[in-house]
Amino acid sequence: MGSEHGWHEVSESNTWPLISVIIPLVYFLIFLVGTVGNSLVLAVLLRNGQVNNTTNLFILNLGVADLCFIVFCVPFQATIYSLDDWIFGPFMCKAVHFFIYLTMYASSFTLTTVSLDRYLAIRYPLHSRELRTPRNAVIAICFIWGLSFIFSGPYVSYFQEYQITNITVCHPIWELSQRKIMDLCTFVFSYVIPVLILSFTYLKTIRYLWTSVDPMKVMSDSKKGKRKVTRMIIIVTVLFCLCWLPHHLVILFFWFGNFPLNDVTFVLRVLSHLISYANSCVNPIVYALVSKHFRKGFKKIFSCLLHKRVTNKVHVAQVTHTVSTLEADLTEVIDVNEPVHTGASTCCHIPVQTWNKAEQLSHQEKADVCNGGYLRGMASTFLADCLRD
Repeated sequence: MGSEHGWHEVSESNTWPLISVIIPLVYFLIFLVGTVGNSLVLAVLLRNGQVNNTTNLFILNLGVADLCFIVFCVPFQATIYSLDDWIFGPFMCKAVHFFIYLTMYASSFTLTTVSLDRYLAIRYPLHSRELRTPRNAVIAICFIWGLSFIFSGPYVSYFQEYQITNITVCHPIWELSQRKIMDLCTFVFSYVIPVLILSFTYLKTIRYLWTSVDPMKVMSDSKKGKRKVTRMIIIVTVLFCLCWLPHHLVILFFWFGNFPLNDVTFVLRVLSHLISYANSCVNPIVYALVSKHFRKGFKKIFSCLLHKRVTNKVHVAQVTHTVSTLEADLTEVIDVNEPVHTGASTCCHIPVQTWNKAEQLSHQEKADVCNGGYLRGMASTFLADCLRD
């Protein structure tokens, strides 16, 4: 990533025999955790139509960006440290690095948009309802990806496959001055400006949250819900800033400081890569630790998968015990299948509460719902008694 002139030669000259094994293993761990975790996030949000509010839509978009980064970038980058040559061809050389910066920009812009969304939801909950709609969120997501394509587009020509002393490599081909300007622009537009906006909006949000509520009074469910969601998003944002900071610092030192190409700087370069790549697998962990709704969704999915697995084993075991007649055999298969379908459909239902509904539901509405359910139950009992009479 970025400016990699001379790094291949340094990696060839290092004397650590296990480096070609340890680093790919770490990449594999990032790939495994990131793929499973982000897939679970998408499954929780998509299964029962939970993407009907702005916050969930942005979290979904962030999960898509992280999953694309994990799938299309991490495996190819891992092979750099385990193979001597770039074996994936000139197209993948350009595509992999393009996807790295595309998803990085998409994540950065998404987090910036979420910070503005959270500020409006908390500071102007009534006036911002017309602006914070799912339709506008989808438009914002399209705009985010459009900007990401524009900013990452130059990296299609930035890298190219070519030969160095009978070794095929995928390296930058731009002139040093052009690469320096490009890397500096990437740092400013993908990191500095978003971090400034994030810092401003979240400082304003936190200040309003802690100064607008009397600590002696009981906080409403709406306020509690907004605080929890904002806390989760802030944690995700801070991790993004911390994980990508070493990567940008290494590039800045390479261009503007004293950063010789030796074994020590090679290690720093590798660590900056690993930390930035690991950011794509930490968000699902944050969701699971902070949000009870995501925890419930994850547990439902795991229990559903486990239930299906156990049911399939029972089904196979019973079918193998064949009986003497074809009719008995068919009857046994039908008896096994019928309860499986009902149980699986019930098990796979994931009741994840959307953030906006949690913020808007008041105590009176909850009481009305409970009273309505009680009255419906009394009416059903009365009708049943009349029919029996």
